[in-house]
Amino acid sequence: MTLLRYWSGIAGTIVCSLSMTLSINAADPPAKPQLPDRFYNPLELSTPDPLLPGGLNRPLPEAEKQALRTALDRLDTEAGAKLRSGDSLGAFDIWNRELRLRRALGLLEEVQALGRVGNIAWVQNQPNQVRVITNRLSAIQIQIQQPQNNQPVPPDRAQILPGLGLAFQQVRSPGLALKVYQQMLTEARARQDAAAELNLLNTIGQLHLSWFDYPDAIATYTELLNIAKARNDAQNVTANLAQLAYISEQAKQPAQAIAYQQQLIDIYQRDPQQAKLIPALKLRQADNYAATNQLEAAEKVYQEAFELAAPLLQFAYASDALRKLGALYRSNNRLDAALQVYQYLAGVQQQAYDTFGVMDAYDQIGQIQLQRNARTEAANAFRQGLEVAQQINYRVDYFTEQLQKIQAAR
Repeated sequence: MTLLRYWSGIAGTIVCSLSMTLSINAADPPAKPQLPDRFYNPLELSTPDPLLPGGLNRPLPEAEKQALRTALDRLDTEAGAKLRSGDSLGAFDIWNRELRLRRALGLLEEVQALGRVGNIAWVQNQPNQVRVITNRLSAIQIQIQQPQNNQPVPPDRAQILPGLGLAFQQVRSPGLALKVYQQMLTEARARQDAAAELNLLNTIGQLHLSWFDYPDAIATYTELLNIAKARNDAQNVTANLAQLAYISEQAKQPAQAIAYQQQLIDIYQRDPQQAKLIPALKLRQADNYAATNQLEAAEKVYQEAFELAAPLLQFAYASDALRKLGALYRSNNRLDAALQVYQYLAGVQQQAYDTFGVMDAYDQIGQIQLQRNARTEAANAFRQGLEVAQQINYRVDYFTEQLQKIQAAR
């Protein structure tokens, strides 16, 4: 009985305590933690700011604009200092305040500031900041394209559009930048502004190229080439052919590159002042022939590149042509021809005072002689290579080892 009364007492205490707890909880539920506002936009001026007490709706006289501009420049400097000190959160809080207030100075200044801060945000790996800035830029683009409530088109629209294009590039949104430039191109053509058309096509081409969009880059520069040809603009014909040759190589389209390079060579051959550019171009063209397995054409053009470079004392191009020609012969097991080329190359490298090149040429000669089972000649070549290596204290062990292998095999 005593034990039963003991447990009954404990049970009563527990029930009483639980009942009190439940009644307290029911009467005064704890406050829920406040969730962040998913729709908060740090670029919207939702509360008054001491720097702009009248808000965005009151037009500012020029004196007030200048005072605000100076204050915002100070905010930019302050944010930069915070970022350098490691406080990126504090820095972007200040920059967001600056961007909110920049609206009072007009769309052009706001767009320029958005691009500047957007670039910093991208570099600092702040994707949310980049996103809100990109969204604001897109809203401005719509605003100047489709003014609402019969609002007039901004008088500085012609400056805002290129600013938008640049800002979209700064936040790494090439597709949005291209839409702006394409709109500007359409408008330039409508008003028959030839200079603006060329500038915009070049901007579009460079944008495609910078993002490795080679097909669209080729299409744009082909359009520029056709315009230049139609206008007999020799300088831009040459410039666009050079771009198309380069882009075709980057796009792994060597056959197209060969055709553009040949057009360039034809142009350079008609102008003695540009003849010095031909050897380097021939080298690239020969590389492209080799890439398309047109080995006879590659051999011929490498030889031409050497023959043109040597009289011009372009020893680097002359040596490169011989080196690649020798490698071409060797890869096709034309060892006698390769040997002759590398022997000639050694002399060219000596003429150019290229000690490393001379040493490498003797190495190649030695390797080819080994392939021909001419061990004595191989040893002579490696011995000459060793002498050069000792002069510059480089690859001495390598040439010594080659000679030891030949000696051991006898």
